[in-house]
Amino acid sequence: MKLRIALTLAALAVAGSAFAQPPAGGGANASPEMQAARKAMMESCAADMKTLCDGKQGREAMMCMRDNADKTSQGCKDAMAKMRAARQSGGGGR
Repeated sequence: MKLRIALTLAALAVAGSAFAQPPAGGGANASPEMQAARKAMMESCAADMKTLCDGKQGREAMMCMRDNADKTSQGCKDAMAKMRAARQSGGGGR
């Protein structure tokens, strides 16, 4: 069960990059705002990821979340919007 949660959170981290406009380099160089937005999205979208994209990982999970964005909870939608905003405002660590 812990492995499945870890894999889900890893897939959400990858999925977060799907909602970005330009690639931002993120990772360890990401601003504190971007890191907070990424963490909030992973936490807010974990249940949606399990419900909508269970068993999918990596790119497949990212595409699943993007394709099902209209079915996600409001908290997940809000978190994804905040992450997009953080990326667009230059919070990606460029």
